[in-house]
Amino acid sequence: MSSESVGGIFGAVVAAVALAVAVVFGPIGQYGKPPKPAKVEPAPTVAPAPAAPAPRGPVIREVPNQ
Repeated sequence: MSSESVGGIFGAVVAAVALAVAVVFGPIGQYGKPPKPAKVEPAPTVAPAPAAPAPRGPVIREVPNQ
């Protein structure tokens, strides 16, 4: 047996072990995990802002003609 074939067999064994460990411990990341519960923040208890004043039109003043 040459060292290349021994290395290939050893690499296949290591890959099989790594795949088995990955299957046993499950997927990495959020996929496969239960979803995190959403944080519910209480609504702020701030008094409502006062209503804006009614819009006014342009101010037209009488200019005396002299």
